[in-house]
Amino acid sequence: MFYCPYCGIKVKDNEHYCLNCGEQLPDDIDKRFKPRKKFNRRWFMPLSLFIFLILLLPPFYFLLQHQNTQAKFYFEQGEASILAQDYSTALDHFEKALSYKNNFYDADISLTFANYAIEIDSLLTEALQHLEELNFAEALSSVNEAEDKLKNFHGPAVSDLINHILSIRNDIHISQINYYLDHDPSIDILKNLLWEAESIQNEEAERLTELIRNQIIDYTFSKASEKLNNKQFNDAQLLVEDGLKYAANSEKLLSLQTAIGKEKTAFEITEQQRIEQAIDMAEEERELNEQDAVQLEQIELDQNEQGRIVVQGEVKSVATIPIHSISISYTISDPYTEIVENTVFIYPEKLYPDETGKFEFTHYDIEEDLEKIDVKVNTIKWYTD
Repeated sequence: MFYCPYCGIKVKDNEHYCLNCGEQLPDDIDKRFKPRKKFNRRWFMPLSLFIFLILLLPPFYFLLQHQNTQAKFYFEQGEASILAQDYSTALDHFEKALSYKNNFYDADISLTFANYAIEIDSLLTEALQHLEELNFAEALSSVNEAEDKLKNFHGPAVSDLINHILSIRNDIHISQINYYLDHDPSIDILKNLLWEAESIQNEEAERLTELIRNQIIDYTFSKASEKLNNKQFNDAQLLVEDGLKYAANSEKLLSLQTAIGKEKTAFEITEQQRIEQAIDMAEEERELNEQDAVQLEQIELDQNEQGRIVVQGEVKSVATIPIHSISISYTISDPYTEIVENTVFIYPEKLYPDETGKFEFTHYDIEEDLEKIDVKVNTIKWYTD
């Protein structure tokens, strides 16, 4: 097949005239006009699409780069706002980051955290409102609900928020402890308050821990001393042992415990021996008092933080031999009547020559004004080795 050089229509090999235009065909047409290959149109669409993609790829790449850059920028801004505890602003930044990159996993997680953080802020504000109204249970419930929302999160921002929650919880516990202390708590409540105060790690809690422990010591010492004075040695010993569970290193209770043991041993020998010992002790007391074996240095009345009347003082041994189980009997009275008579033991339990000992007793049943009462020592008793 060839093409007519005049009209371009196909002609056969053996034709001399073009059937279309009628022109005579050259004899050497087979050499001068080789057949032209026809363009295959099936390649047009793939080739056009390939060229289009090549032209589109660079701007599309730069568009993706821009979106990733913007997403990263807003994500970092959101993280900074989270660390600054500006959760509403952080929420806006994370939403913008996701608008540029909707499959941004970290931004999606941070967005969820920001939403929870806003809810937690609301719960903590609610807890503080309950605290102002002294609704401690409701306040703690709000704090616990806030803490539960952080169970599946971790990181510096979460740690800061947990520390903030812990701080508010501690404030609630401390306020609750102070509230109970202001309302004359029983010894059982004091023990629970001590355990609660010990679990809080701050300076105010340490102060409260020491205050409560001293109250337990004073109460235990007073009640055990009453039992001891009534010869109820087992009850006195149980009281002291229980008190030592909360104040194991209390010199005051340890000294009383030793005194109880010795008094119990002396009492259990025989009633007659106890009577004779009491007579001998009274005689020895008279003789030693004449020689100033025990010298009263100081005795005074005071009030503790709970308004209880406290008798406290100091004695000095001027004996030439060790003395122990020293007790002081005193009377508290107003100008007209005797209010109470009591006996208290000195600590440490044993005094060597020229050593001093202290005594202290808290009265829970005296309601009189401190300025209108006075204390007077009646007798001082002790044992020698």
